Amino acid sequence: MALRNIMLDGEPILKKKCRPVTKFDARLAQLLDDMKETMMDASGLGLAAPQVGIMRRAFVVVEEDSLPPLAQDDDAEAPGNETAADTANAADDKAEAAIPEPVFVEFINPEVIETEDEVLGYEGCLSFPGKYAAIKRPTRAVVRAQDRNGEAFTYEAHGLMARCVCHETNHLDGITIDDLAEFFYDPENPRYMGEDDTEGEADEAGAGTEKAAGDAAPEET
Repeated sequence: MALRNIMLDGEPILKKKCRPVTKFDARLAQLLDDMKETMMDASGLGLAAPQVGIMRRAFVVVEEDSLPPLAQDDDAEAPGNETAADTANAADDKAEAAIPEPVFVEFINPEVIETEDEVLGYEGCLSFPGKYAAIKRPTRAVVRAQDRNGEAFTYEAHGLMARCVCHETNHLDGITIDDLAEFFYDPENPRYMGEDDTEGEADEAGAGTEKAAGDAAPEET
């Protein structure tokens, strides 16, 4: 696997419609592996092929529930005759052992075939660093796609992951967050949104597609 360069706002490729994948071969497998590594290196939840300069209808996501929780400091004193360093090392070992492997899903030639409801939420994009767009997305989405071997499958996504798969599918049609935004997040004048699209408490975790994004401090998707 290798890290690939992420195309940024202004690159013409981001506004072009991608071609279907027709060859399910080692070259495709390498692309998918590289995309996963690039996505994780950038702390993303999803990444589409045109974002790494490849005009093919493919994207990858990492399931939100499979990501490790944010690390927390522990100020507890070491028990017995153990030193604080011993306890810290043991805690680190235990934490590492408990961290699950990320669960990736690869979508080739995807099509959103069913959606349900809509909610306005902030989302970012690895191709638009520092920008967070308020976009209406379905709370549930069903995607029909193929895997790296060409086998067909359907994937049902809810909440943040529904936002993610719709965002990534848009990329394959040359549609980016600046095309869909109702407005952009402004830290000097934030607008908070609840699940019913009314004014409410900001969600610290956020909603995004290539990073976990949020209302108060959204991250890129």
